[in-house]
Amino acid sequence: MSAYAALLERRRARVQPIGRTVTTELDGRPLAPFQRHIVERACRIGRPAVWADTGLGKTRMQLEWCRIMADASLIITPLAVAQQTVEEAASVGIPATYVRSQAEVTGPGVWVTNIEMVDAFDPAAFGAVALDEASILKASDGKTRTRLIHTFQGVPYRSTWTATPAPNDPEELTNQAEFLGHMTRNNMLAAYFVHDQDGWRMKGHAWEPMVTWMSTWAIAARRPSDLGFDDTGYVLPGLDVIPEVVQADVEPGEGELFAATIGGVAGRSRVRRESLAARIERTAALVTAEPDEPWLLWCGLNAEADALTKAIPGSVNVHGSMTPEEKAEALLGFAHGDVQVLITKPRIAGMGLNFQRCARMAFVGLNDSYEQYYQAIRRCYRYGQTRVVKAHVVVSQIESQIATNVARKEKQANRIITELVQRNTRSAA
Repeated sequence: MSAYAALLERRRARVQPIGRTVTTELDGRPLAPFQRHIVERACRIGRPAVWADTGLGKTRMQLEWCRIMADASLIITPLAVAQQTVEEAASVGIPATYVRSQAEVTGPGVWVTNIEMVDAFDPAAFGAVALDEASILKASDGKTRTRLIHTFQGVPYRSTWTATPAPNDPEELTNQAEFLGHMTRNNMLAAYFVHDQDGWRMKGHAWEPMVTWMSTWAIAARRPSDLGFDDTGYVLPGLDVIPEVVQADVEPGEGELFAATIGGVAGRSRVRRESLAARIERTAALVTAEPDEPWLLWCGLNAEADALTKAIPGSVNVHGSMTPEEKAEALLGFAHGDVQVLITKPRIAGMGLNFQRCARMAFVGLNDSYEQYYQAIRRCYRYGQTRVVKAHVVVSQIESQIATNVARKEKQANRIITELVQRNTRSAA
């Protein structure tokens, strides 16, 4: 056995189940058979990553995992998701309470808070912690990410939950592995990745051993049948992605006779500003054409959100300068039907929220993040949606290069997820 193979073998041997075997704890609980299967495996692993697609019931499974694993558990969620988590808990008879600091934690139970408030809690008070929408480990700045990992490293049972593990992105994989205590970021990068001029990429011979190792602590599912269960009730009605290419006067880049390439970060920002008026006009026309439909409008720039708010009477713009309470109130207002047109950014509302009442959305421009695009679409296009979702992508001709890049990343991510699902199916057999 080579030294490298021996290293990988040692890494695999270290990830052993440390959790609890479920016997009767889930009897009579309102879980679908595949959900019970996932919870049982997650409890047995003890420190699992659960990568279940949107609408498969991650919140319900997460609550059951917390209830079983410790007397006192803490769920950490993105903004506004905490209140939806508490509502879900009430619907299945699990006492869960939204809290903002350790002073509000009065003893055993499931406690729920937002990521912005974790500094106000004592991790030693909890036997289990669940990180909802684990992509926040990547989305957060380095200081916040490191604080999350270090703060909860002494909690016996930890879990991460997301629909988009981004397995082609070493940053997120290494962050989740380190948060769960399976391997440090540096060790994982050294074992499976190499760094070159394009950043971190997987070593050519490392995919098979890495996925084998990951399958001992990660559970992946896009639909019940991925785990051998019936898909009845979990078939989506359809997604219609509609390109809306607008004409805009865009100045040529340096060295160009006419605008032909979008360029780097500076060029993309310039093109997005110069095409703003045309994209706003087209988006407002889409909303006006279907005034009885709830609309979710995704922006990337403050100027886009401000212009849309002026162009669409009665719309609500959830922006970064609002307090967490103000954001949560507006986002939940849209979820409950009190707001008809919601304008916001994927980094504010793109994770965890359930907007199945809405089947119309528009991206008022795109960036290169496939994960943000996927998560944003899945706020509406998720199990429980009863109508075909129409997602309009409003870009100028030159910005369509970004849409092509996102489509390429989607194809790559789907291929890798398929392999992970297949490995977990074999592992569960």
